[in-house]
Amino acid sequence: MADKKATSKAVKTTKPAKSAKKSNKKPNVFKRIWNYLRECKGELKKVTWTPPKVATKNFFIVLVVILVAGLFIFALDRGLFALLGLVMNTSST
Repeated sequence: MADKKATSKAVKTTKPAKSAKKSNKKPNVFKRIWNYLRECKGELKKVTWTPPKVATKNFFIVLVVILVAGLFIFALDRGLFALLGLVMNTSST
């Protein structure tokens, strides 16, 4: 019984031998940035880009939708402001 405890303590206290001094050291910041940019370039080559004609068409669709929504919000704001003006003027008389 005593032998089992002694061997288990011995196993816990022993440390693994180091094969290299600093094997898990990070590369310097410039090397990491260079690797990141190189990987970005590789990923951009994999992207399927839309043709310029389709991108232009989608741009104008988005622009029209934004203008229509803006005009709708403007008209709603003006209408509610006018309604508020009517309510405020009639309640003061």
